[in-house]
Amino acid sequence: MLIICVVWGFTFVAGKAGVSEMPPMLFTALRYMLLALLLFPFLHIVPGKMPQVMFITITMGSIHFALFYGGLGLAENVSTVAVAVQLSVPISTVMSIVFLNEQVGWRRWGGIVMAFGGVMVIGLDPAIINERLGLIMVIAAAFIGSAGMIVMKQITDTGVYQMQAWIAMMSWPPLCAASLIFESNHLAVLQNAGWMGWGGVLYTAIGASLIGHAGMYYLLQRYDVSVTAPLTLMAPIFGIVFGVMFWGDELSLRFWIGSVLTLLGVLIIGLRKPEVQKAGAVL
Repeated sequence: MLIICVVWGFTFVAGKAGVSEMPPMLFTALRYMLLALLLFPFLHIVPGKMPQVMFITITMGSIHFALFYGGLGLAENVSTVAVAVQLSVPISTVMSIVFLNEQVGWRRWGGIVMAFGGVMVIGLDPAIINERLGLIMVIAAAFIGSAGMIVMKQITDTGVYQMQAWIAMMSWPPLCAASLIFESNHLAVLQNAGWMGWGGVLYTAIGASLIGHAGMYYLLQRYDVSVTAPLTLMAPIFGIVFGVMFWGDELSLRFWIGSVLTLLGVLIIGLRKPEVQKAGAVL
């Protein structure tokens, strides 16, 4: 888990380096093109679940990461993004209440309020006034990704590489189309991109997806979610550390207060075991 969180934590720096040399949609498309090539042997039909798979590819793939890397490109501090993206945990919890009939006690509700309140504290910091649009885009990415996560919870007979293969294969074509429409100078960008840009593509595809997600899936098969989920909070902590070390993030007192509130709220949510009614999902 420590290795996984280090890999995920450095993804924020690698992604920021990538979008500093490439426009975000082109960067994300290239990442998924590489991932689709590597995972093509795992691209198998999921019987009876392909509509859900298509929904997941749209939400957790192209839209989520286009917004995420767009926000990362606008944000000056990598650390802000590393904390804000953790809102996917309380957002997915709220969606589980609505769509999966999950029962949430007062402690988890307190964690949800605390997590959102922490990000609000960060967002009101005058030090990040120029990157609030980036923060909003990252929060929107967390919301869209959480919608896909709720549907993914209902698909239990699919391997991690099989699902990632579908996400990659179905994400890069619309991202390429969107990049051609909304972004420009593609040939010049590709020719002038240096090791930071191409290194970002390589690292986010192989490090975050092939190593990080596969390792997490391995652990989830052997340990309870209540054990593994809280430990994933090391990833944003490493993201903050790497942001300061490699990207020169300057963090204010308001950022630290908001970060502690957010991560503590996410920890509370992760430590509480969900209770799901037998009525099942309605989504």
